[in-house]
Order: sequence, then structure tokens, then C-alpha cells
Amino acid sequence: MSTEQAIPAGQEPPPAVIAGGVTGSGGDASPGEIAGTVAASGVALDTVAANTGEQAHPPALRGSRGRHAGPPAGQAMSVPSSVLATWLRRCGSTARSFPLATAGLAIVVAMAIFCFIGPMLYHTDQVHVFLQIEDLSPRAGHPLGTDADGNDELGRLMVAGQASLLVGAAAGVLAAILGSLWGAVAGYAGGALDAVMMRIVDAGIAIPTIVAALVIVSIDRPTEPVLVLVIAATSWLSTARLVRGEALALRTREYVQAVRVMGGGGGRVVLRHILPNALGTIAVNVTFQIGGAILTLATLSYLGLGLQFPAVDWGNMIWQADQTISLGYWWQIVPPGLAIMLVVVAFTMLGDGLRDGLARAPRSAD
Repeated sequence: MSTEQAIPAGQEPPPAVIAGGVTGSGGDASPGEIAGTVAASGVALDTVAANTGEQAHPPALRGSRGRHAGPPAGQAMSVPSSVLATWLRRCGSTARSFPLATAGLAIVVAMAIFCFIGPMLYHTDQVHVFLQIEDLSPRAGHPLGTDADGNDELGRLMVAGQASLLVGAAAGVLAAILGSLWGAVAGYAGGALDAVMMRIVDAGIAIPTIVAALVIVSIDRPTEPVLVLVIAATSWLSTARLVRGEALALRTREYVQAVRVMGGGGGRVVLRHILPNALGTIAVNVTFQIGGAILTLATLSYLGLGLQFPAVDWGNMIWQADQTISLGYWWQIVPPGLAIMLVVVAFTMLGDGLRDGLARAPRSAD
């Protein structure tokens, strides 16, 4: 049949014309014959469409769009609004179930935004001295007044908060890591090693934290990294005792015994089984460690062993305000004091809320 010959309306073209040259003939056709047959099939389909008045559609190529293909061109992917609504409902339900932790987290986030984003919107010079505007009370242009060097108190509160939050968070996390590793190894090992390690912890706890920190800081110039190491080195002891207690209970669990029977080493047991199962206790302790680290930093700065000029933290602001508090300049000491109290209380609330939530959560069977 010639490809130029029209096919009457209502009559289907012979199969050989459409697919015979491709799928038929047992696969003996040459590539040139296959190409000619496909071209002829296209002409035949166009002829059928012309006689029947229908639009010709080429056969769809199988596999042209996989199951993971995106939307067609020009069509935007949309996320169902029900997913967002479900997520918001879950967040609201969690917030109502744990109001203490939610309030603490909200205060911490608000203070972080105030300290780190605030200076981008409220520009002040905290490096130079402006004696012509020293010790101004709160007024327009200086909502919290100025200090003895003429620096804006509100801007200084933001900059000082950056150092306090960063040093406190870094020292608290580092102390939790050191204490967790020490306590987990001691609790899992047991015996003589446990006794020696815990006697070291007891000896460290017997030394007042602030005294040990003062001795260490007096050796070297206090910078942010040095203060982080000093505070962490004097704060990890309580975490070690808590995690050791968890390790003593966890090492008798069946899954830990199974790992030991199968030849698993002590490092694998500690890192893969004991520490992950004590993560709740560690997470709660981290929040308390951060609050304690912020207080320790403020104490060191108040004693003159904190960050040195031009760096500043909340404790340093209180130390400077103490020089003029007898003159009634309350705006220099109240804001940093309230900031320290608010952040420490917020971390304490967050830790208490996490502890209540973990105690309420069902525990898996041994």
C-alpha cells in the first residue's frame, strides 16, 4: 500500500503500516527499513485524520515521564494547606502540653534576636568615648541612657549580650560533652577504673568553682576562647555524676549485654548505646549548664577577670555601673542585671520543662 494513498473514513490502517515494520517481521528489518516504516506510519496517521476530521496524536513514548517526574512545564508545585495547618496544630498542642519549656524557649529566642539582630537596626558606637554625653539618664535618642564613657546603654546591652550568650552556650555545651563522656565511661567500666575516675570528680567538686576559675583566669589574659575553656573545665563535674548514674543502669540492659556477647567493644557500647539512651538527661543538663556558665562569666567579669576592653559582657557592665551606683545612676546597673536574671531563669524553665516532658513520656520496655 502506498503511503500517499488515502484510507477511507472509518477504516483502520493495516497493522503492517503502523507497527509492522517496527515490531513485526521477527526483528529482521534493517535500521533504514525501520526508519522508513515509522515515517510512513506518520503519513498514514495524518491521512486518516484528514479523512475523519480528528486531530492526529503521535503515540506517547513509554518512559518519557517517570513516577518521580515533576509537574509539567509552567505548572508550579503547591504544598497542601492542610500540611501547614496540621503542623501548626501540633506545635500549638505541644506548647500547651509543655507551657514551662515553651515560655523558656520563647524568652531565649527573643533575647537572641535582641542581641544579634538588634544592633543591625539600632546602630551605636561602642568603641569610642563621648565624655560630653556621659551619665545621661534615659531620654529621646538614648532610651536607656548612657554610661560613664558616654556609650549608649541600649546598644551596649545588645553587644554585651552577644558575648554572654556565646560564651555561656559554648561553655555549657562543652561541659556537657566532657561530663557525659567521663561519666559514661566510668559507669560502663565499673570496678577500679570507675572508683578512680569518680574520686577525681569528687576532688574537683570539693574545690569551689569560682576559686578554680579565678586561679586559671589569672594565669592568662581572659579572652572568649579562654573563658569558654575555663568555665567548661570547672563545670563538667556535675554532669559526669549524672551520666554515670544513667550508665550504671543502662549497662545491665539486654541490648548492651547482647552487644558485648557478639564481641562489641566498650567504645561502641558507650557511643552507640549508653550515650544515646542517656540523651534526655544530657539535654536537660545542658540547659542548666548554659545558665550556670552565664552566671559564672558575669561573676568573673564583675571581679575584673572577664572580657577586657573593648569587649564587653553583662557582668562587665555591672562592674562599671558599680563605680557610679552611689550617685543614683540606676539605669546603668538595672538593665544588665535584669538581662542576666531573665536569661538564666529562661534556661532554667526550659530545663524544667524538658525534664517534666521526659518524665511524662512512656519508657520503652527493657
